[in-house]
Amino acid sequence: MAEQVPFGALSFAENPEPRCPCVLLLDTSGSMNGRPIEALNAGLLQYRDELAADSLASKRVEVAVVTFGGQVQTLHDFSTADAFFPSTLMAEGNTPMGEAIVRATDMLSERKSLYRQNGILFYRPWIFLITDGGPTDAWQSAAERVRQGEASKAFSFFAVGVEGANLDVLKQISVREPLKLDGLRFRDLFQWLSNSQKAVSRSQTTDEVRLANPAAPGGWASV
Repeated sequence: MAEQVPFGALSFAENPEPRCPCVLLLDTSGSMNGRPIEALNAGLLQYRDELAADSLASKRVEVAVVTFGGQVQTLHDFSTADAFFPSTLMAEGNTPMGEAIVRATDMLSERKSLYRQNGILFYRPWIFLITDGGPTDAWQSAAERVRQGEASKAFSFFAVGVEGANLDVLKQISVREPLKLDGLRFRDLFQWLSNSQKAVSRSQTTDEVRLANPAAPGGWASV
């Protein structure tokens, strides 16, 4: 982690645009094996391509990927879209979701500190969780972090449940109503995510951006 700081500082000098950091929290537990993980991988690639194709979003949106399947891994540290090349996800193990959420909040705190040190403005960060199960570790302290983070506007937390997700627990973790993915429409989900972040990147850092409702008729989600 520490070795990447000089590169981050260099990129800020070359690209002083405001940043919109987003941590993707992706469930890669064993139950995601087969079609779900394949669809998730395809959606991630599409997400990367759409962000990279937008000249402004590619400079402003920074993506990090944390997976939780058996163990919590920071698969990708923060980078702008032009340097974000998603690794192929593999499904195995249990679902340490609580630890993953804590990891994401810590990463955002460190990233915002780095922005401030380098005089970089930033939008409210996003944490975007996708799961097909429920946490197999303690999650109550993670839920408290989400509540505190939302209340202080430190970040916005979104939770999406794939078929089989424990929505009752997700509702206790997320301040926003968790969304249920329609089938395996990960491509549509990531298209919505990239469109939303492109809209944010075109706004002022102090603006509240109204997002399209993914649970509208024909959308990729239901509540």
